[in-house]
Amino acid sequence: MSTIQLRTEIPGPNSRALADRRDAAVPRGLSHATPLYVARAQDAWLEDVDGNRFLDFAGGIGCINTGHRNQTVISAIEAQLQEFLHTCSQVTPYESYIKLAERLNHLTPGKFPKKTILLNTGAEAVENAIKIARAHTGRSAVIAFEDAFHGRTMMALALTSKTHPYKSGFAPFPSDVYRIPYAYCYRCSYSLAYPSCNLHCARHLEDTFKRLVASEDVAAVIAEPVLGEGGFVAPPPEFFPIIMDICRRHGVLFIADEVQSGFGRTGKMFASEHYGIEPDMIVTAKSLGGGLPLAAVTGRAEIMDAPGPGGLGGTFAGNPLACAAANAVLDVLEGSDLLQRAEMIGKRFVARAKQWQERFDLIGDIRGLGGMRAIELVNSRETRAPATEQTRKITQYCYEHGLITITAGTYGNVIRVLVPLVISDEQMDEALDVLESAIASVGTKPARAVEMATK
Repeated sequence: MSTIQLRTEIPGPNSRALADRRDAAVPRGLSHATPLYVARAQDAWLEDVDGNRFLDFAGGIGCINTGHRNQTVISAIEAQLQEFLHTCSQVTPYESYIKLAERLNHLTPGKFPKKTILLNTGAEAVENAIKIARAHTGRSAVIAFEDAFHGRTMMALALTSKTHPYKSGFAPFPSDVYRIPYAYCYRCSYSLAYPSCNLHCARHLEDTFKRLVASEDVAAVIAEPVLGEGGFVAPPPEFFPIIMDICRRHGVLFIADEVQSGFGRTGKMFASEHYGIEPDMIVTAKSLGGGLPLAAVTGRAEIMDAPGPGGLGGTFAGNPLACAAANAVLDVLEGSDLLQRAEMIGKRFVARAKQWQERFDLIGDIRGLGGMRAIELVNSRETRAPATEQTRKITQYCYEHGLITITAGTYGNVIRVLVPLVISDEQMDEALDVLESAIASVGTKPARAVEMATK
């Protein structure tokens, strides 16, 4: 039986009524990717207020790796509800916070002593990671990457690359932040090609210390092991080891932002594991809480202990419900095959995407790791001009036909896959059928016809 069940036009009358109320009550700055208003969700599907069911390729922007309303997570939340909701861990702490910190210390890469602080959001965790790095090193500068996204608070925005809509109109930002190119091979900043480039983009960090900011002034380099909002770019395997080696030689900390790539999304617990690196600090959030707001900074014990008592914290940081949910999430990930499932989802997507690439010139690049996959859409494979408008039309076609998708990329021309890892093969195929029809609907010239015309 099909999971997709559309009972009304999209959006339906109840969603349209809520949209009118929203326009009157909520500022326009809080945009939304679809005009649908959700009523319930389970596993890999959503149902809106009009009774329409959709398959979910967005997963709450990567927050639902273990599925909507995972029963193990729900049971843990219900049990915590019977005990207490809030005391503030800084006033009267509780065991679930400590247990979660212990587990994150154990699970994150690196066989050295670690400590963890819990926060509310990924942006808050990024802010705290920078505070900790500065406290430990006594240095102020931070290096981030082009196409990075690290959050919407002010320090996080300074580290974020994309200008519109995230940064425009919100300046000035915190200072002493510097930016270098990422290993975005499809759009190389140096017009080079891998592997003959010898990873020039990674080795450029040494030039940055000579031309832009002195290494002895740099507290940390922060990077996403796989770009999230930047377009699901997975660098070549040598990229991060080179970056890490340069950081080590100059006493610079390396912070891995695994907010979107963590907790099984890429087929390993953390994407850093694909590169064989052991970051000094790892920032996590999103799927850690299984749908509840929770984030963490986990790092070398001596680094994490740099701020003095009272230097870190937050009233709701590491709240009891979210800690209970997160411990349940880790139970699910450690006791199931969801990491292997992420790999299978990725392979299933890539197999179909390669077929589309043969048929349609719109598909410029297929990339990612595990279940963190994407296609980049272009108007021309020669110029690689971003097909931003076609991408918008495809996402609209998808939700009008029962599939929730979201875009990514600096040019808004990337469609990403963040489906809950519990999706069945049948549901995956059903969703990919919709996406294929959406791509065909924009009227792009078949790729083979383009090749013939250029001969």
